[in-house]
Amino acid sequence: MILSMSGVVILGIIVFLFFRKDGLKASHAVVTAMFGFYLAGTAIAPSITAGGASLASLLGGIKF
Repeated sequence: MILSMSGVVILGIIVFLFFRKDGLKASHAVVTAMFGFYLAGTAIAPSITAGGASLASLLGGIKF
C-alpha cells in the first residue's frame, strides 16, 4: 500500500510538472489518468505492479 501511494504521489507530481512547464494539456492528463484506471483492471496489471515493486527495490538498494 505504501509503495502504491508513493508511486501515485510521484506520478502525480510528474504530471503536474509536465502540465506547468512542458505544456501538457488538461485533456492529455485526463486521458492518461483514464488509461491508467482502465489498465489497472486488465490481466497485465499484476505484471505492472510486480515491475514497479522490482524497480522500487532496485532503487532502494542503491547506496550513495
